[in-house]
Amino acid sequence: MSGPIHKMLFISMSDEANGAENVLLMAAKASKAPILFLKKSDNGALQIPENTVCKYASQKSMVAGFLKLIKLLIPYRKGYILMSTHPYLNAYLGVLKGIGYLKSQLVVRECTSVFSRYSGLKKLSYRVAYQLGYPAVNLVVCQTDQMKTQFLQNIPFIDSRKVIVLGNPLDISQTIHMSQLTDSDPYLTTDYICAAGRLIPEKGFSVLINAFSRIAEKYPGLNLLLLGDGPEKKKLKRLATTFGLEDRIVFKGWVSNPLPYFKLAKVCVVSSIKEGFPNVLLQMLTINTAVVSTLCAGGINDIPGIFKVEVNNADELADALKLAMLSKGKPCCSLIEKYLQGRDPQTYVNSILESLK
Repeated sequence: MSGPIHKMLFISMSDEANGAENVLLMAAKASKAPILFLKKSDNGALQIPENTVCKYASQKSMVAGFLKLIKLLIPYRKGYILMSTHPYLNAYLGVLKGIGYLKSQLVVRECTSVFSRYSGLKKLSYRVAYQLGYPAVNLVVCQTDQMKTQFLQNIPFIDSRKVIVLGNPLDISQTIHMSQLTDSDPYLTTDYICAAGRLIPEKGFSVLINAFSRIAEKYPGLNLLLLGDGPEKKKLKRLATTFGLEDRIVFKGWVSNPLPYFKLAKVCVVSSIKEGFPNVLLQMLTINTAVVSTLCAGGINDIPGIFKVEVNNADELADALKLAMLSKGKPCCSLIEKYLQGRDPQTYVNSILESLK
């Protein structure tokens, strides 16, 4: 394997197959750089190519991972560009840089808009983390203009020239390739609406189930497939039962390759309440012509060729699902292709390197 471009190292909290972790993995692959994980995931891990070097600080404990990270960073203390993507980890690395332990450049990516997403003690803990670690960072990457505005409003001690907006990367050819690797799941041959993500309140799956209940009678052969796992699973299953739809709302759990499900769905949907920016939406756009999304993040209003609805509105979401099914097979390919241009992982990394200058 050839050496990393510009001697980069990517650092992630875990190897869970979530949006932020996928962004770092795409950037690491494009840079031919190693990726370091604080903790190994219990399940639902990223699919890491054999030629990508990865290391784990801990197999089980996140706390142990933070402690062991200091030693693992010894080879990367000078002359490297380090990039991470979770506020706590970003701040931890910032503290290490602030006290002089790290002399490499530090790039931190904002994985969500924490000040609009959280409240109370959790929001306070993030604010403290920012104050402790972020003054030492070299570059802050925000996913949208809205995220940058919220960041600077809440973190006024950061020089605004250090904060850039850079849309999430997307490996289009890999997305298309993976979408063609269908398996023997019988649901792939049925009519279904598909959504994916952790089963947590922020993803708005209760609203989606509510919206599906409004159209289920009109489309008796239609199912709703939810790909993902999480603490809300039991609650969401009870909600499906309440609507008498327990046989038509399918909880698939974590799926290693969700892309065939997106490709073959009657409609793909993002029902989130609040996101930094839903990476899964870019994947859906690439391989399906019928996509619905809530306005859960900045920048979604600018996406052509999809149906957009307000968050937390089951009636509006139900109407959009019906319209999307009617539009299936009528793609706005040229507009979508233009929107997705420039999002390849190598361009993403190059933009960061250019901004560091």
